[in-house]
Amino acid sequence: MNFEIMDMGTLRGLITGILLMAFLGLVAWAWSKRRKADFDEAAHLPFADDESAAEDANEIQSRSNRGESNL
Repeated sequence: MNFEIMDMGTLRGLITGILLMAFLGLVAWAWSKRRKADFDEAAHLPFADDESAAEDANEIQSRSNRGESNL
């Protein structure tokens, strides 16, 4: 590659093209049907632990009422 004919505009154009292709690849990966089940499962993760989190909060509250350490 002859660097004398490659100016900053050409370099920026190449980098823009590479980043565009990477972005389109990421979008295609994220919206593929093969990944839907994994993403649906991940979307429900914040709600999966609500019961145990509520129990932990109640336990911490009862300890603080008794004057015990939370650690």
